[in-house]
Amino acid sequence: MKRKCMMTIRIVGMGIALAVLTLVSTAEAQTIGRKFGRGLAGMTTAFLEVPGNMVAETDKRGAAEGIPLGFAVGLGMIVPRVLVGVYEFVSAPIAVPAGYKPILRPEYPWDYFDGDGQHPRTTAVGSADHVASTR
Repeated sequence: MKRKCMMTIRIVGMGIALAVLTLVSTAEAQTIGRKFGRGLAGMTTAFLEVPGNMVAETDKRGAAEGIPLGFAVGLGMIVPRVLVGVYEFVSAPIAVPAGYKPILRPEYPWDYFDGDGQHPRTTAVGSADHVASTR
C-alpha cells in the first residue's frame, strides 16, 4: 500500500513538472498558459530562491558577504514567491496585471541560473528596484 502511494506521488510530481516545462517558454509573449505555469512554478519551486539569491549576491558582493546575505534574502523571498504563485495560478484567466505580466522578477525561480552572468534580484514589478533595473 505504501509503495503504491509513493509511486502515485512520483507520477503526479513528474506530471506537474512536465506541465510546467511544457507551458513555460522564454521566447513567447505573456499568455494565460504562461501565467498559469508561472503560478505553478512559484508554488512548487520557491525553494530555489535560497540558492538563487546566494549566487546573485555572491556575484555582486563576493562570497564572504554574498552567501549569508543571499541566504537571508532567499529565505525571505520563499513566502512571497509561493503567495504570488498561488495568486497567479488562481487568477490565470484574468489579465491582471495588464497583459499577464509577471508580478515578481525574476519571472521564474530558476532564472537565477540561466548562465548569462546577470542575476536579477527578486523584486516586485512596479517597485522602485524593478523600475530602476529596467531603465
